[in-house]
Amino acid sequence: MRCEHKLFHGKTLAILTGGGDTPAINSSIEAIRNRASFLGYKVYGIRHGWKGLLGNGDVLDLTNQPYDGFYGGTALRSSRTNPFPSNKNPEDRVPQVLRNLERYKIDVIVTIGGDDTNGVAKALYEKYNIPVIGFPKTIDNDLRTRTMHNFNGKEIEAVLCPGFPSAAKGVMEYAGRIRTTAESHSRIIVLEVMGRDAGWLNGGASFGGAEMALIPEFEITKERKDFFLECVKEEYLRSPKKSLVISVSEGVRWYDAVTDKTDVVYASSEVDEFGHPRFGGISGIVASEISNKLGIQARAESTGYYARSGECRLYDRRLTTTLADKVVDLLLREDYGQMPVLKKTCKYQELEEFNTTSIDMGEICNHPLPGVYYDINKFRFSDAYMDFMSYILEKPHFLKFDYDFPVVIPED
Repeated sequence: MRCEHKLFHGKTLAILTGGGDTPAINSSIEAIRNRASFLGYKVYGIRHGWKGLLGNGDVLDLTNQPYDGFYGGTALRSSRTNPFPSNKNPEDRVPQVLRNLERYKIDVIVTIGGDDTNGVAKALYEKYNIPVIGFPKTIDNDLRTRTMHNFNGKEIEAVLCPGFPSAAKGVMEYAGRIRTTAESHSRIIVLEVMGRDAGWLNGGASFGGAEMALIPEFEITKERKDFFLECVKEEYLRSPKKSLVISVSEGVRWYDAVTDKTDVVYASSEVDEFGHPRFGGISGIVASEISNKLGIQARAESTGYYARSGECRLYDRRLTTTLADKVVDLLLREDYGQMPVLKKTCKYQELEEFNTTSIDMGEICNHPLPGVYYDINKFRFSDAYMDFMSYILEKPHFLKFDYDFPVVIPED
């Protein structure tokens, strides 16, 4: 018997994006929208994350509209709004969310975000039975996806989230470029990279040629700081051009002799609605200590929002469409409260739905960089991490000046 309508004709699916932006969010929105439309859904976009479901709502119709998924960031905008009561905002705004879901006749929500955004979705699913599907997003790459990486016959639990591949490639290119100015002045460049609690993104700089790295997973205590400075001096003296690039995650805990404490460096004391403060400035402190303690010129440089910005790179583009294919499977089976993930690290050509699975949103949590990916005694990423990155990024091409000029010795 001929079917007159698509399977989900008359149903509405809404997409929202929350938290920090990444280069892959628009690609995720486009891929999810296209597949939901194919199934018959009317597709809405909720602007400014969960904030777009407060008050009278802020909702757009994405059905049959052109959409540029290569353009970075999110056309739906974002916010760090938490409708549940928090220390910063004790008001319970969940009733507003529930009212607007009914007003706009939204049947399913797909939330593109990290632990915070998807945590709200999870709570709405568990407490109010709202049909939700989470979609991973973070440049920090610390959202636990249970993606397995096989290195030399050993299975390592890694993470692979949309947004990270594009951001890591940007950091790799940044580190590769900054080497020329470090060499020109025989300096040490301390390059600050985003990463509140995990050092995944920092590894992009090492893939781009940074010789040393500090990550949040291993705090720099008083004893570790002295050892680190010794290693910096040795590495600098061994370098042919007397220059180094040292990448430092913004969330590194650093020993402060004045306070006698080991802590992060805060750019601001203000916190968002999920209780997160803003970090920043660790590169300047590390560079200053290198200059003062070792007598070697050191300068601080920050990648800042560069990693978040720009176009969606090709690996991310295919990763988002692959995970969106898994969303189709979840919608067809009405298997809500799930998040699509990759089962294993894959080369670009292997990014297909059969290499995906889904995890319960109740199991979503943060996953720091595994110890096997970092050499704590040499302050650098290990071969295992470089192998992990080789699945995602092409082998970097370093700018290199190979000439070694003869020294002129004046005649007597």
